[in-house]
Amino acid sequence: MWAVCLCAGRGVTGVRDGALVSRAVFAMWQPLLDEALMEQRVAARLARQEVFSRRPVPHLSFVIEEAVLLRPLGGEALWRGQLEQLLLIAEKRNVVIQAMPLSRQEHADLAGPFTLMETHDGRRIAYMEVQGDSRVHTERQRVRELERTYGSLRAQAHTPEESRALIEKLLGER
Repeated sequence: MWAVCLCAGRGVTGVRDGALVSRAVFAMWQPLLDEALMEQRVAARLARQEVFSRRPVPHLSFVIEEAVLLRPLGGEALWRGQLEQLLLIAEKRNVVIQAMPLSRQEHADLAGPFTLMETHDGRRIAYMEVQGDSRVHTERQRVRELERTYGSLRAQAHTPEESRALIEKLLGER
C-alpha cells in the first residue's frame, strides 16, 4: 500500500481538474506563461491524475481550505465542475477529503501547502511548492514533522462526512 496526503491552501492543485480548469488556472499565473509552457504544464497536471487509476490503489487524503472551495476560479461553470468532481472522488473507498473550516481559530499549518507520499517500499517523502519553486524532502526528521502537522490538520478539519455536506451545500446555494 502506498499513500499520498495533500494539504491544499490555495487551490485543489490538479486533483481531478481536467484540461479546461487546468488551462484557466495557468492562464491566471503571473508572470504570464507562454502558450507552449502552459500546454506543457496542463499535460503534466493531467498525467498526475493517473494516480487515481493505478493498481494497487493508493490511499489518498486531502485537507482543503474552505476558502478554496468558496473561490469560483475560472468562473461559475468551472467551479461547479470542480466541486462535483471532488464529490465523485470522495465516494471512492481509498479517498478521504476534509475541509478546513474558515471558522477554525487554531490552524496547524499556516506555513503553506505540502504533499506527503509513502512509496511501495515504505520510503516517506515530502514535497512543497511555493511560487513555482519546488522542494523534495527525504530527511526523516523533516518528513516526520510534516506528518505530525498533517495529523493535526486532519484533527482540526471537518470530518469527511461534514466536508461532503459542505460541498453539497455550496453546490445547492448557487
